[in-house]
Amino acid sequence: MQEAVEKTISPSGISLRVNAWSISVVAIALLLSVPVLLVLSYLFEPAGEVWRHLADTVLQDYVTNSLLLMVGVAIGVLMLGVSTAWLTSMCQFPGRALFEWALLLPMAIPAYIIAYTYTGLFDFAGPVQTLLRDWTGWSYGDYWFPEIRSLEGAALMLSLVLYPYVYLLTRAAFLSQSICVLDVSRTLGNGPWRTFFSVALPLARPAIVAGLSLALMETLADYGTVQYFGVSTFTTGIFRTWFGLNNAAAAAQLSALLLLVVFALIIIEKGSRRHARYHHTTQRHQALTRFQLNWKQSSMAFLICMGALFFGFLLPAGQLLWWALTTAEESLDGRFLSLITHSLLLAGGASLLALLLALFLSYGKRLHGSWPVQLSVRVAGMGYAIPGTVIAVGVMIPFAAFDNALDGWVRERFGWSTGLLFSGTLVALLLAYLVRFLAVSLQTVEAGLGKIRPTMDEVARSMGTGSGKIVSRVHISMLKGSLMTALLLVFVDVLKELPATLILRPFNYNTLAVRAYELASDERLADASYAALTIVLVGILPVVLLSRSITRSRHAETA
Repeated sequence: MQEAVEKTISPSGISLRVNAWSISVVAIALLLSVPVLLVLSYLFEPAGEVWRHLADTVLQDYVTNSLLLMVGVAIGVLMLGVSTAWLTSMCQFPGRALFEWALLLPMAIPAYIIAYTYTGLFDFAGPVQTLLRDWTGWSYGDYWFPEIRSLEGAALMLSLVLYPYVYLLTRAAFLSQSICVLDVSRTLGNGPWRTFFSVALPLARPAIVAGLSLALMETLADYGTVQYFGVSTFTTGIFRTWFGLNNAAAAAQLSALLLLVVFALIIIEKGSRRHARYHHTTQRHQALTRFQLNWKQSSMAFLICMGALFFGFLLPAGQLLWWALTTAEESLDGRFLSLITHSLLLAGGASLLALLLALFLSYGKRLHGSWPVQLSVRVAGMGYAIPGTVIAVGVMIPFAAFDNALDGWVRERFGWSTGLLFSGTLVALLLAYLVRFLAVSLQTVEAGLGKIRPTMDEVARSMGTGSGKIVSRVHISMLKGSLMTALLLVFVDVLKELPATLILRPFNYNTLAVRAYELASDERLADASYAALTIVLVGILPVVLLSRSITRSRHAETA
């Protein structure tokens, strides 16, 4: 792409280059930020009686339950994520090499799917309570059993699938810490646990806070789990206000309040990363000398890691597999194949578009790193932190307004209806996916571009090669690994996305996630197993990639 115009504006000594590529980057970023900005604008628009009704009746429940859920998930993910990260990084015990990547497997299971499986296992009619009644002769009311469909149950389900966020970043922090600091702790006679609490844990605090922030943002974004368990949170409130009360303004205001909480978490996470540099007290990174645990300590370490893996992945995945095998004749039909087709087309299309946009924005930032370009790219990458329900509301409002305005004008002039051109179509759904998941591709592509020396661009440019050809002929061939990783990560995220798909999908257009949700809502948990198991199996692929990338990064440092 050739430069269209170039000028210098320096009222205060700031030089600004305006060109076609920069203008395109800023325009795309602004387009992708419209849904979020639109939702925020509703903070200043009165919603009338509906909002007052929400404030007087259910708003307090939404706030209280959301906060309590965040507290419960925070406790769960910190206990599971930090302890397992330390054990697999710094301690030697049987099974450690297996656990260091297998503990990421719960990331492959969406929270709403693990909620369905545990409900089927531990509900009154499930095998656990049925077996308990058979053994004891008890009947209903004769015994107490924890209620899985509760706020505490939702916090437990979310903790089991979200602790890998804390585990992933904390383990990376432990692996990157200087071996000298740990050696000093050893020479002072500190064992593994004292070294953990007095040295490693304080140094890893920014990574722990970053992982916790990601887990809490996913908690706020969850819809399937809390809706299935009957827990009233912001996401269920937005959905009910939109479809139950048919009030877009009130739903948008609830979304705006949720956005404020999300932005607060982003600020906390950014603040923690600002001080992450004190992890590296020296640049010496030697091969790790892990603590050798005795048989009692090894047994405890094994049980901790196996407990997280078993309850977070093996048990729910095994239950899904059992249901799938026992309901194969009923579930494998033409409708299931159409679900796979719809899901693959949506996930493939969204991931490809996200990859192309990420490559364009990342190279635009590399080519012309002025502050408007950098700010625009950063804004475009904020969508991953925003719940799918909020993004769906932000996409639906302008599309519905445009469709209604166009339809009214055509009816008045020509006497026929245009119908829904954008709202309720795949266009709206794909835009929501791009807003939500562009950040995943953007970060991966930017990381890959950062490893390519700028001198390679200069050499190509000196030979008369334009910017577009440099990307297509030089960078793409060198970024194959990063591009495939970005494509796969977005593909799996779109495959698992539930609330945005529920709100924006065309009429009678189902995906694997939607079908699993519908069947589970009808208490047909076994019938939902095939759709859920398919999502889980596909989700395992990026988990393996993440684990391999962490291991390679440490090996590269010690080489």
